[in-house]
Amino acid sequence: MESNNLIVITGPTASGKTRRAVELALALGNGEIVSADSRQVYRGMDLGTGKDLEEYGRVPYHLIDTQPAGSKYNLYGYLTDARAAIADIRARGKRPILCGGTGLYVESLLRGLVLPEVPENPALRAALRGKSLDELTEMLASMKRLHNTTDVDTCARAIRAIEIQTFYADHPEADPAVASVPPECDAIIGVAIDRDERRRRIEQRLRARLDAGMADEVRRLLDSGIPADDLIYYGLEYKYLTLYVTGQMSFDRMESELLIAIHQFAKRQMTWFRGMERRGHHIDWIDHNDPSFLQKALALIEK
Repeated sequence: MESNNLIVITGPTASGKTRRAVELALALGNGEIVSADSRQVYRGMDLGTGKDLEEYGRVPYHLIDTQPAGSKYNLYGYLTDARAAIADIRARGKRPILCGGTGLYVESLLRGLVLPEVPENPALRAALRGKSLDELTEMLASMKRLHNTTDVDTCARAIRAIEIQTFYADHPEADPAVASVPPECDAIIGVAIDRDERRRRIEQRLRARLDAGMADEVRRLLDSGIPADDLIYYGLEYKYLTLYVTGQMSFDRMESELLIAIHQFAKRQMTWFRGMERRGHHIDWIDHNDPSFLQKALALIEK
């Protein structure tokens, strides 16, 4: 019987993961893509998250445009939804291909991580309101090891992270390290791209998206009633474009600081993937521009 185990295509931003995942899905003949991107779930947030939906063609995709913009999607929701999508794809005799660069989502799914649903803590939020990002970061660092800066991009993110750690401290039985059976995975394929080429593509892509109307997208989201703070919460493009659109930052400063932030984000992604490898997840890296990319990927899956 032909395998319908999970396949993973991952890598840093601007490496061309979606294109490679689509090629693989078409070559297999029955592939369906499950996104592993923490922001592409939001409807109406298209240019800023780089959905590039035209790339999918006739290949079905999942976990894109599933949540309203302004909501706070999280790892708990992602693991629940991704497992359901993968189970549905396999039940129909199709092949699930996990594609995305949110390393936390990819690794948590591969580990079989199970998380409790952490409720909001209004009293704690009220107590933390008004604290600076530095103060919140210091508080969070005293509660857990900060593996990356995602939790402390904004005050809202830091407060949520403190809320989660407080819940775990109060409910030790809800230890997030308890795992279910991990999904059967035939290959984790990394799309490799050297630093200089990655930086060039990031710069080229940012300019193209700004020219395509990314600022107008943010204006539409604000006009629809989404508070500026909620967009800033998402970080990167939505943080800097919102600051620009609301008059808190000039265009040139916005573009310059956003570019730096995206480069730093890509560097953090690579740090996460190297950590995944140290933690026992073997990633087979194939150069993004390798003319034999598809053949090598198929060979890895079939071995």
